[in-house]
Amino acid sequence: MIEKSRVETFINSFGSHFPDYLMDIEKDAIAGYVPVIRKSTQEIIKHLMLTKRPGNILEVGTAVGFSALLMHEYAPDADITTIENYEPRIPVAKANFDKYAPDGKITLIPGDAGEILQKLCEEEKSYDFIFMDAAKGQYMNWAPYLMKLLKTGGMLCSDNVIQDGDIMESRYAVTKRNRTIHSRMREYLYFLTHEEKLSTVIIPSGDGITISTKIGK
Repeated sequence: MIEKSRVETFINSFGSHFPDYLMDIEKDAIAGYVPVIRKSTQEIIKHLMLTKRPGNILEVGTAVGFSALLMHEYAPDADITTIENYEPRIPVAKANFDKYAPDGKITLIPGDAGEILQKLCEEEKSYDFIFMDAAKGQYMNWAPYLMKLLKTGGMLCSDNVIQDGDIMESRYAVTKRNRTIHSRMREYLYFLTHEEKLSTVIIPSGDGITISTKIGK
């Protein structure tokens, strides 16, 4: 059996050449141990931007702004709202947005994602594309908000759902500190695949990504 890492490397060899500024941001992020979506996920997001052409995007988990800028690059007419709670990364993301997205299409909201999502629901905001890449243990807690915010026909993408393979193991096979996130991610995956208003596919690429479309009743 061919190792998954070899398959990933082979597939990534055919990948796109993204703009230099994105590659520079990715390189600096990796050097600073800041998480950035993996190559295969970058290709998926690019494809979805070019084919779906979303008008309103919500991202939970800005980090230094790489994925928001990637979405802006391939869906330049979209209004992007992105949420980040980790204070040291917020000024870096803002500087990247000012430099590489001066059109003002990206709005960064700092603060607790749960509180902000609740507020967006109260304001009756709606989005046709939501990208989840924040605290994985909170995904299930945020799910009710996501369902309210996602338009019918809209798409919800959630990254890192395989958890480097831990998700397939018994909770007793993972370290104690990872057991809570293990059980919560399994609960979230069950929700995505059993919620009658969602049609979900789990793609075992990178660290795993789900693509869910809200189909209504």
